[in-house]
Amino acid sequence: MNTLECKGIVKKFGSNEVLHGIDLTLERGKIYGLIGRNGAGKTTLLSIASGQNPATAGEVTVSASDDIAAQPLKVWDNQDALDLICFSRELNITGGNAGVGGLKVKDYLKAAQTYFPNYDKALEDRLVKEFELDVKKRLSKLSKGMLSMVTIIVALASKAPYTFFDEPVAGLDVVARETFYKIALEEFSESGRTFVISTHIIEEAADIFEEVLFLDKGKIILKENTQELVERVVHVSGKEEDVDAICEGRKVYHVEKIGRSKAAAVMLEPGEELKNTADITVQPMNLQQIFVAMCGKEA
Repeated sequence: MNTLECKGIVKKFGSNEVLHGIDLTLERGKIYGLIGRNGAGKTTLLSIASGQNPATAGEVTVSASDDIAAQPLKVWDNQDALDLICFSRELNITGGNAGVGGLKVKDYLKAAQTYFPNYDKALEDRLVKEFELDVKKRLSKLSKGMLSMVTIIVALASKAPYTFFDEPVAGLDVVARETFYKIALEEFSESGRTFVISTHIIEEAADIFEEVLFLDKGKIILKENTQELVERVVHVSGKEEDVDAICEGRKVYHVEKIGRSKAAAVMLEPGEELKNTADITVQPMNLQQIFVAMCGKEA
């Protein structure tokens, strides 16, 4: 199967270890949501997976073809592998017109065409029109939202089989965000590319995630089909002894006690149903609520 694999990825900055032996397989033709709190290591993981940052230990490989006999390519310092990957992250413009900030949008986009071998200029032109982006402006003169549009356009037009978005909708208004999700879904449906979208705006993007990855304190604590996860995790509340009986033998997250009452997020078995009774209230949870239960507060 055509995959990108992270094997035993460790990353240290000095004595601070921010990623702890991450094993992760990304399959071609899926949209993944990468969700974690600030400082969890999302950007660091994506930068290592895209060959922009070296791992302290472990390696990243990517399949270059569907031939099962072909050996996967190591990503680090390997142009053949890097041609398959695009990492879209926030442009850090400092110093006015110095450096990248001095480039006009059209010149920055032209440079991107030379970097990505499968770059789609026609798609770029369509996206520039769709986002109403003034390509004659210098990057240093753009708002945060407009800079996000530039990175989105490059990422989508790159046609890279593995495309990573780090907070792509930062600074975008609700209309522009909806436009991004719509176009990303269209491109995914037509091309079968793999998208990894790291975002804090969870519920807004939840519907487009086929699989979700929860990154907590430098570790992947969950990788699961989004719809199946939402169907399996429920909020259970009632008298303490009744809730304890439900929780026994199951994975439980974020327990709360108020007097003799108790509430908890409970992971059910695949296909298992839990219904309301006279003593127990069972409520569905959305993806954001599940993430907060698992990664917000200690159980």
